[in-house]
Amino acid sequence: MAPGNASVTEFLLAGLTDQPELQLPLFVLFLGFFMMTLVGNLGLITLIGLNSSLHTPMYFFLFNLSLIDFCYSTTITPKMLQSFVSKKNNILYSACLMQLFFFCFFVISESFVLSAMAYDRYVAICKPLVYVPTMSPQVCLLLLLGVYFMGFSGALAHTLSMASLTFCANNLVNHFMCDVLPLLELSCNSSFVHELVIYVVVAIAIGAPIVAIFISYALILINILHIPSTEGKSKAFSTCSSHIIVVCLFFGSGAFMYLKPPSILPLDQGKLSSLFYTVVVPMLNPLIYSLRNKDVKLALKRTLGMKLIS
Repeated sequence: MAPGNASVTEFLLAGLTDQPELQLPLFVLFLGFFMMTLVGNLGLITLIGLNSSLHTPMYFFLFNLSLIDFCYSTTITPKMLQSFVSKKNNILYSACLMQLFFFCFFVISESFVLSAMAYDRYVAICKPLVYVPTMSPQVCLLLLLGVYFMGFSGALAHTLSMASLTFCANNLVNHFMCDVLPLLELSCNSSFVHELVIYVVVAIAIGAPIVAIFISYALILINILHIPSTEGKSKAFSTCSSHIIVVCLFFGSGAFMYLKPPSILPLDQGKLSSLFYTVVVPMLNPLIYSLRNKDVKLALKRTLGMKLIS
């Protein structure tokens, strides 16, 4: 019997759809997405690791962004793919909480690593003369430790809150993964305290990074407007464009899922939002940074050239 529960020892995940004719096409589609996510993020991780020209603070954080995307995609997508081919898509209570913890850890870590990347761009554009000492390896490491500490703290708070709930009879989770809102909906002893924990953690995990990113880019914009040459302005904008696109995709879908009351956003619609930032965004991130980044494209050409020569 699961701790703190009257009868539930496992959950059934409803998945994305219960229509049989869609199961195989969706399996093929999301398997393709998953493979692209793995190849793209592992490729970017390898490229940054092999090229000394990319051993800078910006790519240090990009390396960790790709690592996080790779990890939380593998936390969610394989179980979702199983739902398309299994008649009974069950998950043990303990495995459900474990999936919830790692999902929250990686998603919250991603939101804070995106804010660290925004701060790095602010220093590079607005304080170029002190960029090297300001973004020293020690500072970057401390920022990264802060990123993962916030991820661990938020994940632990969510998981402990869900572990204290009682699930009396119904064990059908209306989702393709173990997430906080679908589990809260199943509980027969959920309270204001549990809901408060969810919204406080989400507000911090989404709100604080968004504020930091907004301030960073507001200062960057002010600085760019004072650059006299059009070429200088264009170069400054180009160094930020990839990051801005990733930020909009990630935080837009996350805020749409969690910062609206369930009465406005039913869980069935919330599946589509969470599908976007758990499956689509991790696949797009390496493509966005590869296709829109000259340094990455040059490093890729050099690496491929070395391989062909050898």
